[in-house]
Amino acid sequence: MKDIHEAALTSTLLADAGARHLRAAIKPLRAGWSVRGRAVTVSVPAGDNLAIHAALAIAQPGDVLVVDAQGHTERAVMGGIMCAQAAACGIAGVVIDGAMRDAAELRQGALPVFAAAVSPAGPFKAGGGSVNRPIQCGGVRVEPGDWILGDDDGLVVAAPQELESMVTAALAKAQAEARRMAAIARGELRPAWLDDALAKATIDIGPALPASA
Repeated sequence: MKDIHEAALTSTLLADAGARHLRAAIKPLRAGWSVRGRAVTVSVPAGDNLAIHAALAIAQPGDVLVVDAQGHTERAVMGGIMCAQAAACGIAGVVIDGAMRDAAELRQGALPVFAAAVSPAGPFKAGGGSVNRPIQCGGVRVEPGDWILGDDDGLVVAAPQELESMVTAALAKAQAEARRMAAIARGELRPAWLDDALAKATIDIGPALPASA
């Protein structure tokens, strides 16, 4: 059975295969980071992180902490200490629709962290929210146990029952893209599908520019 840990998979391939994508503002704090694993879902009131502490207490190695922080970006709900704890627990990564802090420290670490913003202000611990209940994160519904994949292009989510077919489609697209790149390297610069697509489209194309002298 194919799964999300296939090395060739990227967020773009899975998005093209039908995976839901989180809003573009949620990015890795360090270029080159990637994350993949099952979602432990958390919802917190704006600026509060008590439910995240509860989630850290039950998360398993390989899980991804996915936090709906209400998109609030003026007060961080995680930072260096909590991410050190998450890494020590074997958590595969953290995704927050909200703010982190201790950004320079986190960028030096090995735990992939994705967030919508960075803020120096720390969190409250009044409580409220939920753990391992359905949430809305980055504009999409995320269920406990959904699969998450993130990289420099962003984050996508797929339900377990969708995963195998999406991975199969994504890997097939990767092979097609590799063939197209090989064709470009051979000098085949006009894709085979273009003429047919243009014939069906309504694009006003002016005359080609004359060749440069």
